[in-house]
Amino acid sequence: MAQAGKGRLNYRCPSCFMRDLDIDMFYDKEKDEYYCLRCQYTGKEEDVLEKNEMARFRYRSMMKRITQFD
Repeated sequence: MAQAGKGRLNYRCPSCFMRDLDIDMFYDKEKDEYYCLRCQYTGKEEDVLEKNEMARFRYRSMMKRITQFD
């Protein structure tokens, strides 16, 4: 079994992040894919980035101050 190693960037697991858990993914060089130690998610870099964009869509207005409710 390959030893767990961090990838080039610290990608968050999209599956865990959608459940409000901030878990970093690990990179397997032999399989050329990222995986999560907490859940069963595995995927290529493109898949991880696409699903992380969905999470960013969820929190897009988090830093905006909403003053009008009409």
